Amino acid sequence: MPKFYARRRLSILATLTGLLASAALFNSPSASAALPTPVSATTARSYLSQLTVATENRTGYSRDLFPTWITISGTCNTREWILKRDGSNVVTNSACTATSGSWYSPYDGATWTSPSDVDIDHLVPLAEAWDSGASRWTTAQRQAFANDVTRPQLLAVTDNVNQAKGDQDPATWMPSRTAYRCTYVRAWVQVKYYYDLSVDSAEKSALTNYLSGC
Repeated sequence: MPKFYARRRLSILATLTGLLASAALFNSPSASAALPTPVSATTARSYLSQLTVATENRTGYSRDLFPTWITISGTCNTREWILKRDGSNVVTNSACTATSGSWYSPYDGATWTSPSDVDIDHLVPLAEAWDSGASRWTTAQRQAFANDVTRPQLLAVTDNVNQAKGDQDPATWMPSRTAYRCTYVRAWVQVKYYYDLSVDSAEKSALTNYLSGC
């Protein structure tokens, strides 16, 4: 069982505060937010030093093993929740589908006004999670990972950039916008640490190098 089910890193007060903030954000039609702020570079370096280094194994992987876009609030599924969180002046219909707004993609610096031009990226890809420990999880645990709106794991980005990233880790893919790379690796390490996922040697080397410049 992943350690995150045994860890209680957040206090009850912090958890309630986060839930209240999320509710306020979701009820605001002009809300504009971004990825939840990841841990500091110092903390990320400490977390990285504690991650298990292991060879990845994709045997048995299927995206269907990670149920995505579950209901988060009312009629709003995970995708629509993130579109609302990350967009500006987002308008939704009665089904919570975004009909207008604008979205800034921090990976490449592009801004989009059509929701169809935006994908919701799993910062640590589902296949990468499977390779590094999620193959041992239950379906419920994989669903929680795939729809995690609390950790810095889901982000609205340019669709073809997300598709180009695919299931790559920081050893082979990083955002083209260099100003975002420190945020990206801090978030990557935080998610892997929280979910007790391993890293391979090339991945750890890349993360170490990027974090050294943060």
